[in-house]
Amino acid sequence: MTGVRVLVGTRKGAFILTSDAKREKWDISEPAFPGWEIYHVKGAPTHPDRLYASQSTGWFGQLIQRSDDGGLTWEPVGNNFAYEGNVGDHLWYDGTPRPWAFTRVWHLEPSLSDPDTVYAGVEDAALFRSTDGGQEWTELTGLRQHPSAPRWAPGAGGMCLHSIILDPRDAKRIFVAISAAGTFRSDDAGQTWRPVNQGLHSEGIPDPMADIGHCVHHIAMHPSNPDVLYMQKHWDVMRSKDAGESWQEISGNLPTDFGFAIDVHAHEPETIYVVPIKSDSQHFPLDGRLRVYRSRTGGDEWEALTAGLPQQDCYVNVLRDAMAVDTLDECGIYFGTTGGQVYASADAGDTWAPIARDLPAVLSVEVQTLP
Repeated sequence: MTGVRVLVGTRKGAFILTSDAKREKWDISEPAFPGWEIYHVKGAPTHPDRLYASQSTGWFGQLIQRSDDGGLTWEPVGNNFAYEGNVGDHLWYDGTPRPWAFTRVWHLEPSLSDPDTVYAGVEDAALFRSTDGGQEWTELTGLRQHPSAPRWAPGAGGMCLHSIILDPRDAKRIFVAISAAGTFRSDDAGQTWRPVNQGLHSEGIPDPMADIGHCVHHIAMHPSNPDVLYMQKHWDVMRSKDAGESWQEISGNLPTDFGFAIDVHAHEPETIYVVPIKSDSQHFPLDGRLRVYRSRTGGDEWEALTAGLPQQDCYVNVLRDAMAVDTLDECGIYFGTTGGQVYASADAGDTWAPIARDLPAVLSVEVQTLP
């Protein structure tokens, strides 16, 4: 019988939540890597029991963990994320030059066809790839050596490469997003890159319409329509219909267009979800009411989804990698909060229920639909 596995990375370990296709009762695992920051956990699409996890602490540094049995057991794999080449210093927000430094892995993206191939987006912003299950890592140097790289600057969370999208139609096309630089596209499997930020507008940078310097929070794509991208930016929800060549704002009637997470319904390419928060200085819901907003028209027109979510005294945040969808019918939507709750909807967002209440602060949520 089909089941669902929710992979949750937190400030104090990784948790796996499992249910059958009804998604009514959930089992919560003991924490894997208790006490460690787990920035991201994700499974390989072709082999669901192959999981990768990014494990990090300020004391012991960064480590990649791999499981081949759906998270029952784990083994550490390669950690040789050595930078190659030199693009010089980059400028911090205060205008001072800083050398490049490897801090952590923000996002792991397994290949759509090969469980041994996996991409890693890191801080300071760079992209790596492994083709042997995470044992050895090679930097795709064309990105960090892009002529614009000395102008990249960190967002509040660091200068991180946090989003990686692999085009299911074209194996050579990759999208990445960097805070705070923008979105980049490669059409040759990561050898060369170009910024795809036309139409983005960001106050607070020297040129608000520049090709580089935008604080993109997250990007999303529906696999059936890979030319259409959705973006949650540092202010503004955006859409591109031409693979990033141009962007249009679709914030519409949202009460605020600041947030971190954005995702797309599994079966409806124009149904998208965001979680607005009050502002870039107040990272919590407006009026203490936790609301997911859904658009069934690809943006502009939004409806608040509140059934089952706390509508008073709620001051949590939902981080950029903390929302995911399953592929069941009806589509399930999941998100985690910095208060340690994981909420799930088995009816595409109409109603919600907490499937975990008391975890450490949630950093990432991914979902697998199991055969």
